[in-house]
Amino acid sequence: MARFNNRKKKVFVKPIVKKQQKKQPNVDHITGNKIPKSFVFSRGKLPGPLRQLQMDLRKLMLPYTALKLKEKRRNNLKDFLNVAGPMGVTHFLILSKTETSPFLRVSKTPQGPTLTFKIYGYSLAVDIAQSQLRPRCPQDLFKNSPLIVLSGFAAGDEHLKLTTTMFKNIFPDIDINTVKLSSCQRIVLLNYNKDTKLIDFRHYSIRLQPVGVSRRIRKFVQNHQVPDLRNLQDVSDFVTKAGYGSESEADEEAATVTLISDLSRVNRASTKSAVKLQEIGPRMTLQLIKIEGGLCSGEVMFSEYGNGGNKEKPGSRDGNEREDSENDNKMEDSDEDNEAEDNEEDTEESEEDNEED
Repeated sequence: MARFNNRKKKVFVKPIVKKQQKKQPNVDHITGNKIPKSFVFSRGKLPGPLRQLQMDLRKLMLPYTALKLKEKRRNNLKDFLNVAGPMGVTHFLILSKTETSPFLRVSKTPQGPTLTFKIYGYSLAVDIAQSQLRPRCPQDLFKNSPLIVLSGFAAGDEHLKLTTTMFKNIFPDIDINTVKLSSCQRIVLLNYNKDTKLIDFRHYSIRLQPVGVSRRIRKFVQNHQVPDLRNLQDVSDFVTKAGYGSESEADEEAATVTLISDLSRVNRASTKSAVKLQEIGPRMTLQLIKIEGGLCSGEVMFSEYGNGGNKEKPGSRDGNEREDSENDNKMEDSDEDNEAEDNEEDTEESEEDNEED
């Protein structure tokens, strides 16, 4: 009699291999310079609008930032600094809030300096999009770093020079001889007003439109859709019919450039295209109030309220200095509170373990 093999056959299960994310380079392969990376986080409790501003700043700093950086109340500044080294993070953007106003600190890791800005006003990216008739935010808009433009910082003051250097180094360098026009899709503008000593912080998207081409023709070429000609007597009516609308100002000579390479099906090399900027947010109004030599500590290199040459109302200087020191103390207190909370949690866990024993 034939013997039957009742052994169960082993079923081969293919292991699931998770796709590893590509590590971002630390050095630009074209310029050879180190690529700056950043962490955007907060110290202390923030209200809802400032939390959203923090997310908008993270999105602005893409792609060389941690968009989904998770913060815990027990984390202090040393924790972020310990993680920044292995990940190649070069800058910190720290948001905080006092009883009077919010603050933004821009720090160079690991040893400073630190620039402290008082936020006089801000608008979120959502608010700016809602105020526009046609908000524009393509999916590939944040694949490349934005360009940085500084205006009004030409004064010979040392604190303005340091501010210029800090913001220049917070974004990657570009080589005008090798840069691709398709990668230049965003721009960050900082305009300094020497009379008010305020900095206007703006974030725009860049798009090009061919000069002398109607909106109908441009849409036809871009979308590859058959136009609706039912109400027209001839094809020439579709071409000659006015379709510029509010975009006619794009034909101004000062706002046009000649492309050196093909950018899209509509914007071709050696043709004139109009440069249009559309604000995408966030928007902030900042004032530089202090520069410290270290990482959120160290020698005070500049203080807006400590210069003897500033003309201020009696009592205003003491109030501003008190507000600035309050911001410093709040950051320190937040670290101490987090450590105290951790100790309380540890003691509670130990008491529970003893009760179980």
